Order: sequence, then C-alpha cells, then structure tokens
Amino acid sequence: MTMTGFVGMAVSLAAEGRPCEALGRRVIRIASAETAGAIGTWDELVAPGEGPPLHVHHREDELFRVLEGQFRFWCGGESFEAGPGACMVLPRGVPHRFQNVGTEEGRLIVAVTPGGFENFFLEVECRRPAGPAEVGAIAAGYGLEFLA
Repeated sequence: MTMTGFVGMAVSLAAEGRPCEALGRRVIRIASAETAGAIGTWDELVAPGEGPPLHVHHREDELFRVLEGQFRFWCGGESFEAGPGACMVLPRGVPHRFQNVGTEEGRLIVAVTPGGFENFFLEVECRRPAGPAEVGAIAAGYGLEFLA
C-alpha cells in the first residue's frame, strides 16, 4: 500500500497512547500527524448500552475491529451484530452508529482514513463544550454531522 508523504513506520506499543475521555473513553494509538495524514487510530472502550448517536462522516471512511464484547452496528439501511474478531469498514457519507449490546465493557480498534478525525475527541476534551450545540459546532469543523 502506498501512502503519499508517509515514510517509515508509526508504532504504538501496548502500554502507549494518549488517553482521552471526551464523549466516551478511548486511547489515541496513532495520530494522523505520525502518518502524514494518511490514517488515525484509537482503542474505543464502550460500556454496556453505550455508543455514539446516528452520525455521518463527510471526510473519512472508518474501520472497526471488535476486540472484546458484543456490538450492533447500523450503516445506511443495514444492521448487524458483531463479536470479537469481526472487522468492518463503513464508508464516508453514510449514516451509521454502533452500540455495545453486551453485558460487559467492549473494546474496539477504530481507524479513520484519511486521518485527522481523532483530533475531534482531543478538541472536545480540551474545550469542554457546554452542551450538544457546542459539540455539534466542533464536530462540523471535522466534517462530522450528528443526525440524532
């Protein structure tokens, strides 16, 4: 795979990464700044019953890999359940969401391409928006639109 401007290797060992607790819990593993914008990736820790609302990414495709737990994903008009080992790619421009439907905390690896969206969580954590309207304004700057 050739990535324009990305030379070398980006590595995040098991105990590394940047914890972020904005709009859930995650650890940013590889930031887009480390890959010349090609990809950003994080571990997402999701409590039972939790997950993001229906939304659309207008700039990036998302890859999910379930490491632990049981999740339901909705993408466009489709819905499916996925457990450990499942991997899926959700295309940009299509409404989607996911929810931990299990009884234990779940864990996902999430990657976006091109990278950069991981900075949305860091900005929300830093700015501490007062409510959904302020979160939506930050999201718009990252090409993210909440639908519900």
